[in-house]
Amino acid sequence: MDLGLENKVAIVTGAARGIGAATARRLAAEGASVVIADINGEGAAATAAAMQADGLKAHAVAGDITVAADVDRLMAETLERFGGVHILVNNAGFPRDGRLTKLTETDWDLVVDVILKGAFLASKAVMPHMIEQRWGRIVNISSRAHLGNPGQANYSAAKAGIIGLTRALSLEEGRYEITVNAVAPGFIETEMVQELPHYAQIKERVVRGTPIPRVGRPDDIADAVAFLASERAGFISGETLHVTGGRYAS
Repeated sequence: MDLGLENKVAIVTGAARGIGAATARRLAAEGASVVIADINGEGAAATAAAMQADGLKAHAVAGDITVAADVDRLMAETLERFGGVHILVNNAGFPRDGRLTKLTETDWDLVVDVILKGAFLASKAVMPHMIEQRWGRIVNISSRAHLGNPGQANYSAAKAGIIGLTRALSLEEGRYEITVNAVAPGFIETEMVQELPHYAQIKERVVRGTPIPRVGRPDDIADAVAFLASERAGFISGETLHVTGGRYAS
């Protein structure tokens, strides 16, 4: 299926590794020029270089997605390098887990700012360009955790906020042929997840509780994002696509 992404320009935040890197590679494989945005500049550069070595169009930009000046610079570099922007994937985020009584204010602020404020700033930056061209796709990465996870009040709240942001922007911007959707991954086997303490036991428990008895892969999310970013999804907006193997409960 031709997704119609040839000559489109995409920004993927948090794309140095994991879901972001897989998504960037998938969009580029469909013909898009992709900006790899990440606070980890070395990681972003390495991901972009690996994609370029495979003949894909990629460019790395280092910066903090929670800082407006960095987001403005990200937009300026995207426009200078590729001449426009059509797709934004708000993927940047990470957990800082702890029960509420143990959760620090810093842990709350870091998680909520990167996930939610970052998506706000990046969406605000790209929107004038999408409105002017009357075409755009924003795909926000939420999580199954939006349903609530014990020990993840900050992460669950931020990922639920992403769904609210998605719905609000879809209502605001639909008249410009801009769609805004979310993908809610389940347990995805990324480098970050594999670094968790007791990862093997966590994986075993998750597989037992998942109707499709395996953990997710970054490419599972990348494929969903690529569809929602495509011409084929032009009448889908405000939706949250759960990519969880059928797992909803904790």
